[in-house]
This record gives sequence, structure tokens and C-alpha cells, in this order.
Amino acid sequence: MSGTERAAILLMSLGEAEAAEVLKHMNAKDVQKVGAAMASLTNVSRERAENVMENFVMELDAQTSLGVGADDYVKRVLVGALGNDKANGLIDRILLGRNSKGLEALKWMETRAVADLVRNEHPQIVAIVLAYLDPDQASEILTLLPERMRSDVLMRIARLDGIQPQALRELDEIMEKQFSGGNNLKSSSVGGIKVAANILNLMETSQEQSIIGRIAENDQELSQKIQDLMFVFDDLGEVDDRSIQTLLRDVSSDTLALALKGADPRIREKILKNMSKRAAEMLVEDMESRGPAKLSEVEGAQKEMLVVARRLAEAGTIVLGGKGEEMV
Repeated sequence: MSGTERAAILLMSLGEAEAAEVLKHMNAKDVQKVGAAMASLTNVSRERAENVMENFVMELDAQTSLGVGADDYVKRVLVGALGNDKANGLIDRILLGRNSKGLEALKWMETRAVADLVRNEHPQIVAIVLAYLDPDQASEILTLLPERMRSDVLMRIARLDGIQPQALRELDEIMEKQFSGGNNLKSSSVGGIKVAANILNLMETSQEQSIIGRIAENDQELSQKIQDLMFVFDDLGEVDDRSIQTLLRDVSSDTLALALKGADPRIREKILKNMSKRAAEMLVEDMESRGPAKLSEVEGAQKEMLVVARRLAEAGTIVLGGKGEEMV
């Protein structure tokens, strides 16, 4: 079971009032993930539920009551665990996000509502907003913006080299019309080519290619840099077997069967060889029994697998080879 599934079972076991109280302390993205998992729960056995509860109690018993949430402590721990480069962006999001309520509030809004809120703003403001949000939410918002804006906004995201306090104040003034904004604004290192690549990765293939093409017309070098950092489905062929096995544990069989429908034979073979013989046979049978599938559905399933892969890579659980991750 994934962590999300375990959390869903635990909350369902607690009851409505207690579950609601727990959800109040979670961020918007986690609430969405856990809520979807809760909605999809069916026929959970007593043994499975008890196992989740037992593991939770064991983990809880191992925790201390020390209050170690000071800013300096958080910075030292993250830098020690992730190194300066990876930790800096995360530190900014944690500490800046705590003070800049306007930006954080956007994560609770429907993507269409956010798109409507920013569509008439200057493309630089839109770029800052999307760079701050999670890539999957940002990609959905980008698809809802006018086509002429998309490549311009993505180029601006790729060219962001930190956000100055004045730009954050300007953004905060816009958000203050609907949310209470924070006054203690700091410079943040959100944005950059990698953020642009992550957002583009999560868009439909046709839109992705259109935006890259428009960017290339304006800046061929930037377009190439973005493409070099994009991790696409075929790049799974370069991922080590152990990472593939870990990834498969977090991907549903339905998503996997649909994603492999349009996959390169090399990728299909890579996936199947990292499954048990019985599981591989069942997957092949499932794929054959499904019949033809729409290309958009296949691409959607592949994007869903890539979302899981990037989440696991960011958590340090797996290593992505190929274009998407530099190997050292």
C-alpha cells in the first residue's frame, strides 16, 4: 500500500468528526490526494485496516514530543539531508509559504478559478504564480489560459532566477483582493528551467509540442534546455530495475495497463521483467482484453505514471536516469 492509501484507511477508521479534524491540518494537495483515495476505497478487510492501525501506533510511539520547528533547525536538517541545491527551493516554499498566505490560498482553489483570476494579469505575474504552485496544478492552469499566452508564460518561468521582494509585493496586492496576504515577504528561488520542464511534462503531448515549438521560434537555446530537462515516458527505459519495482508499487494496474498500450516495446519489456511472472501474465491479459484505447487516454495514463515517478524521485525513494535527472 502507498502512504496515501494507508492514510485514507486510517482516516476512514477514525470516523467523520476525527477525520475532518485531521484534514484541517493538511495542505490542499495532500487533502486532494487523500480524499481521492478515501473515495476509491472498496472492500477493505478487517485485517488490512488493523494492520494500518498497528503500523500507525508503532510509528506514533516512536515519535517524541520535542518542539524542534525553529527555522534554523529546519534549514540545517534539510540542507544536511538534501544538500544546498535541492534544499534551498524547499526551504523557500516552507518558510515563504507560511508567510505569504495569498499564494498558499491558491492551492486550495479549483484550477479554473485560478486561471480566471490570473488570465488578465501581466504574463510575468502569471509566471510567478505558476512557478510557486505544484507542477501538476500549474500545468492544468496553463492549459486553461489562452493559447497565445502559454509559450510566453512558460518562457518567463524558465527565465526566472529568483523572485524579488517587489515582485512578491505586487503579486500579494493582487491576491489581497480575495485573500489576506502576508507582509513579511522574502526573496524566493522558485522558477527556473527545471520548473518549466516539470510543468510541461504534465501537459497533453499536443499542447506540450505546440508550446515547445513556439518557444523555439523565440529562443532556440532555451527551448533545447527545457527539453533536455524533461523526463518523458520513454525515459523509463533508462531507470534502474529497483526504481522501476518501487514505482510499480505506487501505480494501479488499470493505469499501468492503459499506459503500456502505446508504449515502445522496449519500455513494455522493461516493465514486465520487473514484475512477478504471474503479475506480468495478468497485465498482458488485461491489456489484450481491453481492445483499442484512445490516444489521449493512453497519454493521460503515461503522464499519471510520470507524476508518481517524479514524486518518488523528489522524495529520494527512486533515481530517475536519462534526461530527467543528472547522474553523479
